[in-house]
Amino acid sequence: MTSFLPDSMTVIEIAEPGGPEMLVPAKRRLAPPGPGEVLIRVAAAGVNRPDVLQRQGGYPPPKGVTDIPGLEVAGKIVALGPEVSGFRVGDEVCALVAGGGYAEYCPAPAGQCLPVPISLSMVEAAALPETFFTVWANVVDRAHLKPDEILLVHGGASGIGTTAIQVARALGARVFITAGSDEKCRACEKLGAEKAINYRTQDFVAVIREATEGRGVNVILDMVGGDYIQRNVDSLAADGRLVFIAFLKGVRAEVNFLPVMLKRLTITGSTLRPRPVAEKAAVAKALRRFIWPQIEAGRIKPVIHATFPLAQAGEAHRLMESGAHTGKIVLEA
Repeated sequence: MTSFLPDSMTVIEIAEPGGPEMLVPAKRRLAPPGPGEVLIRVAAAGVNRPDVLQRQGGYPPPKGVTDIPGLEVAGKIVALGPEVSGFRVGDEVCALVAGGGYAEYCPAPAGQCLPVPISLSMVEAAALPETFFTVWANVVDRAHLKPDEILLVHGGASGIGTTAIQVARALGARVFITAGSDEKCRACEKLGAEKAINYRTQDFVAVIREATEGRGVNVILDMVGGDYIQRNVDSLAADGRLVFIAFLKGVRAEVNFLPVMLKRLTITGSTLRPRPVAEKAAVAKALRRFIWPQIEAGRIKPVIHATFPLAQAGEAHRLMESGAHTGKIVLEA
């Protein structure tokens, strides 16, 4: 540790499982970064759906990970742990972390850090890691989305959705989305979605069937689950790939699997948080090579809906739970 760092820091902790009011400020000891880690003075931290689930008691941190919520941060490196190379004190970075983002300081594995793009503010940079790592790991690494294929994204106006639209378009793919209002649909079209489907007033299976002349879409990124599972299977083209990243409507469904055989479908999914650092570092390298130049050039940019002071993390969670946002919600430390 360097001499100018304090012994303690302000964090937002979960007093007990429950509503947004359970997010309360507290003081914690500031520990030095461990081997392979950097310590970041947090300027901003992204708010994500897993944070809400953790606060509610449904998504505990992996073994050995801090109970402080927050999966992504941006700020300045203030200390280096042993065995760190490629970064220096003073570097401005954004980072994917397994927890601890809702704090004044946050340790992060060096392999999961990326430079803050010169075209972005710290708030915008803090909105990058969780969604971009997730989208790349699932849409590219697992589903192998190809140019000219069609990606369907459920929750197109979410942080994940607005990211997936831009990443898929950068890869040369076409994008369909579902969203819960006409306003959100129009916002997604402005980002590059070819077809936006209001799931409250339209049947996405029927719209896709008509738009693709019965062929279906090639890849579906789904965070809904429940009764969407069968409808996803029905909406996929031959050799289509269905990727699950969450189950907001539940993990159980009655499904006719015959189309899986007849259309040679692949059904897969993943969670990012518990994966080994080496795997997440590989995603970071891919993002830096393929996506960071697009961000630097201004062709991709995170969509920021609202920012809140760190002390108002509960209000940020209330907004996320309301579903009224388009894009990302960010805390400023």
